[in-house]
Amino acid sequence: MFFGPVPVREAAGGILGHSVSAGSERFRKGRVLSAADVDILTRAGHSEIYIARLDESDMPEDEAARRIAEAIAGPRARVAAAFTGRANLYADTAGLVRIDPARLDALNELDEALTVACLADYEAVEAGQMLATVKIIPFAAPRAVIERAETMLRGQPPLVQLAPFTPRRVGLVLTKVADSKDSVLAKTESAVAQRLALLGSSIVEMRIVPHSETDVAAAITGLKTAGCAPILVFGASATVDRHDVVPAGLTRAGGEVLHFGMPVDPGNLLMLGRHDAVPVVGVPGCARSPKLNGFDWVLQRLCAGLEISRRDIMRMGGGGLLKEIPSRPMPRDRGPRDQEPRDSHPADATAPRRPRIAALILAAGLSRRFGDGHKLLADLDGKPVIRHVVEAALASTARPVLLVTGHQAEAVSQAAGPGIQTVHNPAYAEGLASSLRAGLSALPPPGSEGGLDGVLVCLGDMPDVASEVLEKLIAAFNPVEGRAICLPVHGGKRGNPTLWGMQFLPDLMRLEGDAGARSLFGPHAEWICEVPVETPGILHDYDTPAMLAARQGAKA
Repeated sequence: MFFGPVPVREAAGGILGHSVSAGSERFRKGRVLSAADVDILTRAGHSEIYIARLDESDMPEDEAARRIAEAIAGPRARVAAAFTGRANLYADTAGLVRIDPARLDALNELDEALTVACLADYEAVEAGQMLATVKIIPFAAPRAVIERAETMLRGQPPLVQLAPFTPRRVGLVLTKVADSKDSVLAKTESAVAQRLALLGSSIVEMRIVPHSETDVAAAITGLKTAGCAPILVFGASATVDRHDVVPAGLTRAGGEVLHFGMPVDPGNLLMLGRHDAVPVVGVPGCARSPKLNGFDWVLQRLCAGLEISRRDIMRMGGGGLLKEIPSRPMPRDRGPRDQEPRDSHPADATAPRRPRIAALILAAGLSRRFGDGHKLLADLDGKPVIRHVVEAALASTARPVLLVTGHQAEAVSQAAGPGIQTVHNPAYAEGLASSLRAGLSALPPPGSEGGLDGVLVCLGDMPDVASEVLEKLIAAFNPVEGRAICLPVHGGKRGNPTLWGMQFLPDLMRLEGDAGARSLFGPHAEWICEVPVETPGILHDYDTPAMLAARQGAKA
């Protein structure tokens, strides 16, 4: 790959190395310069510019990032579309991420052009949270390096895996002594129940028994017979030896103590045991608090269906000195110590996640140019035009998908099919802006539960826009990096749909008549990101029967 300065007049076809301003326009780094771009730069007074040119030995950054991301992703790890040489992996569900650190190191040691960053092994994540990111540092990676990486990864378990949390029938044993307080027992039960709820499980049976070997043994046996797994035992006094009451009770019941103690603080006094195939955990007293402790690490693995061995416990020392810091995942107190801990998720709420993007399909127009019929109801490849648009949106990660209806609302809604929310715009005759306002008003407001980061504005008469285009726009969206309005571009022409950050909601809501959101491009040019796409479908709508027939004939 060549990278360096060249005279602007020789830059056509090159990849722009640094973002530059040219009069009222701003060309972003990574743009493939056209002859028209070169003219604009020349008129703006640029004489020399940094560009990159690829050769046959290079693999373009997005292709390289996508191929590596797909090679490392296991089930339940969704690969987002690549953009600017980056491809992210996101969790499809809550669970524990599994990473092979040795293979990750080997991958990163192949070449400086290829980097893969992952979460730590066994980190708890929520649905939509980022698991890993592949970043190609320059504008291309050596093709031989990417192919070698794929060979390394082939035929082995995926480098990035997700063990999902699945519901468990948990049994709880609480022991008590003469001076045990009912309030302490209730607090203990509540702390366990909350932890389990965050992991999708619950206490199905609880037994409160005297603090003796015989009673603990009977309680464990009874819970095992009732089908509980795992079984958690909270002793009224701390377990200080593997022959203390709780471990001895497990042994008396016919189980075995696999390990006592763990190199995690708080949480040192945990007992790991087993009764046949049922895990039995002697829970340390620190777990009565909502703060993160070693028991959380064990409970997460059990709820993710992962085996825990004595060696696993003994290898938890790295990072095992726990303290409460904003970036560490744990349940949080909501007030004074005597109040119950508030709901939280074991994954850090501030962790990088997939952007929350809705899809808004505008399908309320009068369809005047289509004659006696309705363009959205016309047949295209065996299904109504609007159904193509809806299915593309549903095949993307955008949620929710909203359909704004107006003219012939019932027929359009029926033709659109299931899986979407319909919003009727009674003022549809006022123009496109009224439908946009109606759809935006139906979205969860920013900052609310389920609040959104952005919205894809799609047109109901553009059936050739594939879900891959929507995914590329979502992948490009990053307001922190100045990409808050994402536009698809083909052959130098901007098309639809467009993705808007929710920061522009007030401006979008002020639009009137047939003024589309494109009228806001000028005032917000610094936020615009052009996303190249291969399909010309982003440029084509079908307003007349002749246009639709021509499209059918061209495809035939």
